[in-house]
Amino acid sequence: MKVPQFIPWIGKEEYKAIEDCFTRQWITEGLKAKEFQASLLDYIGVSFGHFAPNGTLALYLALKSLGIGPGDEVLVSDFTFIASANAIEMVGAQPVFVDVCAGNYQIDCAIADRLISAQTKAIMPCHIFGTIGDMDRVGEFAKKHDLYIIEDAAQAIGVRFKGRHAGTFGDVGVFSFFADKLLTTAEGGFIGTNNEQLSEKLQLLRNQGRLERGTFIHPEIGYNFRITDLQCAIGIAQLKKINQIINRKLAIKKHYEQGLAGIDEVAFIQPIEGADWVPFRVGILCQNAHELMSFLQKRDIEPRSFFYPLHKQPCYDYLKKDKRWDDLYEDKNFSNSLFAYEHGICLPTFPTLTENQINYVCSTIKEFYGRK
Repeated sequence: MKVPQFIPWIGKEEYKAIEDCFTRQWITEGLKAKEFQASLLDYIGVSFGHFAPNGTLALYLALKSLGIGPGDEVLVSDFTFIASANAIEMVGAQPVFVDVCAGNYQIDCAIADRLISAQTKAIMPCHIFGTIGDMDRVGEFAKKHDLYIIEDAAQAIGVRFKGRHAGTFGDVGVFSFFADKLLTTAEGGFIGTNNEQLSEKLQLLRNQGRLERGTFIHPEIGYNFRITDLQCAIGIAQLKKINQIINRKLAIKKHYEQGLAGIDEVAFIQPIEGADWVPFRVGILCQNAHELMSFLQKRDIEPRSFFYPLHKQPCYDYLKKDKRWDDLYEDKNFSNSLFAYEHGICLPTFPTLTENQINYVCSTIKEFYGRK
C-alpha cells in the first residue's frame, strides 16, 4: 500500500468555481478576491486583510508595513520553516532565534527575555503543526519590551486559543494557502490586522504604492503583490468546506492516537491548555525517529521529519560571527528544537487519507518497534 505525505483535497467544487472566471473573462485580482477576502475576514475575525502571492511574501509585507528594516532585530522561533527567518532577512533585519517549549514546540518567551537588545523591534511567534502558542504570554512579553507582534499563522487557519482565532492577537497575522495547508489556493498568502493605518500601508505596499487600481499616480513606493481571481475562486470553494476538512483532520488524528496507543516509544505533541489542535500535520515524537522514517519509506509510506533548527541552517552561519551574542548559537541553547528534529516525525494527514492507510501506517510503526 502506498501512503504519500500529502494530497490536496480539490475536486469538482474547485473546478466549478474557476469556471466563472472564464465566463466573466476576468482572471486577475477582482470580484472573486473581494468575495474571498470578505469571507476570510469573517471567518478569522479580523477587521482588515490583504492577499500576497504566498506566505513568505505575506510575512515580508507584514514586516515592511511595520517599518522593520536594516539595523533591526526580530525574535523568531528556532523551530519553524525557514521562510519565517527569510522574510526577516528580506527586509534587511536580523533574525534572532529563540528556543521553543518542550512538548508543544512554540516560542519560549522565558528564554527570549535575555535576547532583547536596543535593536529588537518585534517578536514572531510561529504557530506550528496546526496548534498555537501561549498568546497571553507573548502579549505580556511584547508589552514589557515594547515590541510588535507578527504572528506566523501559516499553519494555523481554523486554530483558536481560548476561543480566539490565531493571527488576531498581534499587530499582524499571516496565513499561507500553499497546497498542503488546511485551506489551499495552490499558492497564496493573507495578512490580517485590526489596525486601519497599517491596513492602508499594506495596500500601498502590495498595489504599486496606490490604494486603488487604474490610476497612474503613486503616492508611495509599492510593488506588485497581488494574486488572481482563479486562486481566490478555489479559496472560496475551499472555505465553504472548511468544517468538513477540520472534522476529517480531527478524525485522522484520533485514529492515529488509537492506533498507536500503548506504544511507549511514541508520543504525540501536546498543545497547551486553551489551544486547539487542528492538525496541519500529526506530529509524533519517537525513539530512533530517523531510522523509523527510513523503515516507513521502504514500506511505501512517506513520512516527513520535523524542522531542522534554524540556528543550524548553513545559510545563517554568518550570524555566529556577531560577537555580541557570544555563545548564543551553540546547541546547548536550543535543546528543545534539537530534540524535536532528532525525534519528530510528521505522519500523513491529508483529508482523503483512508482508514486502511492509517491502519497500515500504524501497523508498520508497530512492526518497527517489534509489536504485533
